[in-house]
Amino acid sequence: MNPFTYVAVTKQGEALDAAGKNPNARFLAGGTNLLDDMKLGVEAADQLIDVSNLPYSQITLLPDGGVRIGATVRNSDLAWDETIRQKYPVLSEALLSGASPQLRNMATTAGNLLQRTRCYYFRDVSYPCNKRQPGSGCSAIPGFNRIHAILGTSDKCIATHPSDMCVALAALDAVIRITGPKGDRTVPINEFYIAYGEDPAKENVLEHGELITAVDLPNLPFVTRSHYLKVRDRASYEFALASAAVALDIQAGIIKEARLALGGVATKPWRANEAEKSLAGQKPDEAAFTRAADVALGGATPQKYNAFKIELCKRTIVRALSTVAAMA
Repeated sequence: MNPFTYVAVTKQGEALDAAGKNPNARFLAGGTNLLDDMKLGVEAADQLIDVSNLPYSQITLLPDGGVRIGATVRNSDLAWDETIRQKYPVLSEALLSGASPQLRNMATTAGNLLQRTRCYYFRDVSYPCNKRQPGSGCSAIPGFNRIHAILGTSDKCIATHPSDMCVALAALDAVIRITGPKGDRTVPINEFYIAYGEDPAKENVLEHGELITAVDLPNLPFVTRSHYLKVRDRASYEFALASAAVALDIQAGIIKEARLALGGVATKPWRANEAEKSLAGQKPDEAAFTRAADVALGGATPQKYNAFKIELCKRTIVRALSTVAAMA
């Protein structure tokens, strides 16, 4: 690990000022991802700005019935919050399916949004990696790519986004609140992540010195009927091979609206918009769910070792949708 300095701040302005003075500074909260990457040599920050004591640790009910989640709310607190469990069960389930209790007790909302891939070639600096060093090549494409993405890939990178929480947030149309040197702005989560394209090192729209302050969830009464299903190699402390965050608005035996987002198979939390459209107006049965799964995976581009993810993800979608359809 490279030498670095550490500063703890208690005011938003202090955090922004410190970051503005150092292009190699990074914000630190739980540190469950950043510190690992620094130890591996993947991140080379020379200053850590601890923002864990900023006033972003509250979960607040908004006047319109939505919910605001502070950036430093711990994953455990968010998962077990009674409002979240009642209004957005898919989010609670996604959080509880990730990591371990010890990690969830430290990890934060903003940190989860900014998780970096667990691609073994990215995390081993002895291999070329376009995400670490643009133009150096992608070792995963000709390598062992069983865990890698089949949606949203490019010829520069096939790394999979690791988060469970963000898949649920994508299905919920979450909005990310950001502050920085140029002021405040909001970004819908489905616009927050950047397609890999020519520069997979640029993963999201954040500029240096910008700080996530909160995530807003809209008031969506029908998502009380929602579910997160995660399929993985083992039952605990494992990243998804495929996952689905789903919600259904069923009225008079017909699907009025559907939400479907995928994890474990894409380069970012993957909102399956066309599959959602295919479900609208249909009866909530296996035939409709199977058609939606086919649509969702229609653009998949498998690699040598991960073609199995196409069928696995389709089955995950059908099972998740069937689970929600059976809810009272």
